[in-house]
Amino acid sequence: MDTSIRAKKITQTSVVGIIANVFLAAFKAVVGLISGSIAIVLDAVNNLTDALSSVITIVGVKLARRRPDNKHPFGYGRIEYFSAIIISVIVLAAGVTSLVESVKKIFHPEMPDFSTVTIIIVALAVVVKFFLGRYVKAQGKRYNSDALVASGSDASFDAIISAATLLGALITLIFHITLDGYIGAVISVFIIKAGIEMLLESVSSVMGNRADSETTREIKETVCSVDGVLGAYDLILHNYGPDSAIGSVHVEIPDTMEAGDIHRMTRRIQGTVLEKFHVFLTVGVYAVDSEHTEERARITELALAHDGVIGAHGIFFDDDRKTVSLDLVIDFTVKDKSELSETVSEEIRGILPGYEVYINFDANYSD
Repeated sequence: MDTSIRAKKITQTSVVGIIANVFLAAFKAVVGLISGSIAIVLDAVNNLTDALSSVITIVGVKLARRRPDNKHPFGYGRIEYFSAIIISVIVLAAGVTSLVESVKKIFHPEMPDFSTVTIIIVALAVVVKFFLGRYVKAQGKRYNSDALVASGSDASFDAIISAATLLGALITLIFHITLDGYIGAVISVFIIKAGIEMLLESVSSVMGNRADSETTREIKETVCSVDGVLGAYDLILHNYGPDSAIGSVHVEIPDTMEAGDIHRMTRRIQGTVLEKFHVFLTVGVYAVDSEHTEERARITELALAHDGVIGAHGIFFDDDRKTVSLDLVIDFTVKDKSELSETVSEEIRGILPGYEVYINFDANYSD
């Protein structure tokens, strides 16, 4: 997707969120102050934090589109992740503040003065926040924006919070008892929980998540569709923003290919992947001969029999020097790679007497 179109759609969605939340906050603040309900006032404050979140999302998208420079040659796309972190912190701070105020109301309760108009306004707010949350979250997923997804999730949750506030108002109106402080406290706990979850998810994005399995599968299939490629392995993707990534991949090719053919093949791989996935790949090669098919299959079978070994590839025989080299893909449960290397090497020497074995370990970076 064109980055300018993506930025425009995210901005438009955020503006809708700002307008809706400002109006909701204004109505709820007036109603809350007139009725004396801390729960409704806190609900209004929550709407203001949502509006601020949308502003931060817009600023983040604008900054993320800055062109690469000498200091940041891969661009500024990761700023969007920091926008999501800031939004999470704002939500968390709002939850803590509202919890403190709600606890005060529990120990020093005041009977709110609700009216039919109050009930209607809060009920309308529930409906508006429900549909606003669905819209913003859907747009966030469509345009791959963590900040929008966070804002949409928060808005959807706000609908539940407003529904709880509405329930408390109805109870007060019908039974003349106040649960305002208790409802406010429950709302606050859920806000804090949502803030922590959003913060952890955003920090995880900054640290670097595993690439989406469907995406890696499609990239490997695309690479393997290029003439001359026998297999694709060791795909690594580095994310520099929701719409920017670079990576590397190794491909197996016949050892009879000449340098010119290899050059043309790698260029086709790079061009095809860049056009289809917006990912620039560096391509490495493994040479595969046609003389050791049975030995290669036997080595793969031996390696996969060990716990933690996910795959074996890049198996290369140098009969002149009596060596065989290979890459083993292992998962993160393997603790002692030296022991595994020695065990697999000994088993390979059992079927290839006199050969030296060289094993390189690859982490399971992608499915």
